Amino acid sequence: MTESKILPLAAMEKLLKKCGAPRVSEDAKVAMKEVLENLGEEIGTRAVKIAQHSGRQTVKAGDIKLAAK
Repeated sequence: MTESKILPLAAMEKLLKKCGAPRVSEDAKVAMKEVLENLGEEIGTRAVKIAQHSGRQTVKAGDIKLAAK
């Protein structure tokens, strides 16, 4: 498995602690990172298609919001 460097593990811990977790295991941080990166890639791919369908090369915030629905 190739490790992605897009989202840092420290950000995963910070997010989980913000949600109320007093402690976060290393495995939980890695799992959260994988899930969020996969979801982000799916949303990004849909947003690019939406922008292209609209005749644009630039992905806008509205494209992301629409793709996330």
